[in-house]
Amino acid sequence: MIDRRKFMAGAGAAMLAAPAIARAEQTTIIKMGALKLIHSIAPYFYDKFTPAGYQVEVIPFESPSDGKNAVVTKSVDFGMFGIAAATLGAAVGEPIVVIASACNKGMAVIAAKNSSINTIKDLKGKRVGIWPGSTQEVFILERLHMEGMSVADIIPVRVFFSDMHLALAHGDIDAYVGAEPGPSVSLASGVGKLVEYPYGTAMGPLNMIFGAHRDTLQGNPALVAVILDIHRKASEYAMKNPTEMVKMAVAKLGQKPDAIAYSLPNVELTWRFGPTEIKEAETYAEHMLALKQIKRLPDFATFFDTRFVEAAEKKV
Repeated sequence: MIDRRKFMAGAGAAMLAAPAIARAEQTTIIKMGALKLIHSIAPYFYDKFTPAGYQVEVIPFESPSDGKNAVVTKSVDFGMFGIAAATLGAAVGEPIVVIASACNKGMAVIAAKNSSINTIKDLKGKRVGIWPGSTQEVFILERLHMEGMSVADIIPVRVFFSDMHLALAHGDIDAYVGAEPGPSVSLASGVGKLVEYPYGTAMGPLNMIFGAHRDTLQGNPALVAVILDIHRKASEYAMKNPTEMVKMAVAKLGQKPDAIAYSLPNVELTWRFGPTEIKEAETYAEHMLALKQIKRLPDFATFFDTRFVEAAEKKV
C-alpha cells in the first residue's frame, strides 16, 4: 500500500523541481539590430554558430540612426550601424559603446551613366543623394573639403540608401553617395558609373561598427562574450564563402545575384576593433566636430571597449 504522506511529499518535491528544470531549458533570446544592407548580412549567418540555449532574432532597420536608437532604448540588445550614428549618440552622452567592427568599405560615389560627372569636383551644382547622419555623409564632406569644396557647392538631397538607385534611374538626382549593394546595382544595370570609392581619407575604409548599451556591458558581460563569438565566426564564414554570402543577401535584401556578386569586392565583413580602427574612429569624430555635426568629441575612454574583442582574439 502506498503511504499517502510519502506520496504527497514526493509529488510536492517533483512540482517544486519542475519550474527549475523549465527555467534551465529556457532559451535566451538575443535581439540583434541590422541595417537592410549587405554590410549587415553577417547576423543572418548567426544561427550556424549560436550555442545551445541561445537564439538570435535579427531586427532590420532602414537607417543607421534608427539602429543606434534601438540600442540606446534597449529595443534591441546589440546593433550594427555606421560609426557616424554611434559618434552622434556618444557625443551627446548617450550610453552607446563600440565593442567591435562590423564592416569596412561598402561605400561608393555613383553618378548617372551618361552624365558629365567623373570626379568629385564635377559634383559642383549637382543634386547628390546623401543620407543625413550617415558614415557616407562624413566621407563625402571630407572628400569635398579635400577638393577645396563644401556642401554649399552641391545640392544635397535626402534619400534612403535603399532608394538611391531608383532615384538615380528616375532622374531625381544626378549622383549619390551610397552603401552597397545600391552602388553595384546601379553599375551592374548600366544606370550608373563609378566616380570613386571614397577611402582616400585619414578615416580609411572605416564604416560600420558593432554597438551595445553600456548597461549591457556592465550587467551581462557573459552575454556580450557569447554574441561577439557568434559574430566573429559568422563574419569569417561569410567572407570565406562568397557564394553563400550572395545567396543570403539575395534572400534577405531582394537584390539580383549579379548585382550582389558585383558588390562583394567592395565589402569587408569584420569583427576586429583595435588600435588602427580606434585611430580611424577618433579621426572620424574630429572631422565631425570640424564640420559642426557634433558640438564636442565623445569620451573615447567610455565610447570604445575592446576587452571583448581582445578576449575573442585569443581564441583565434
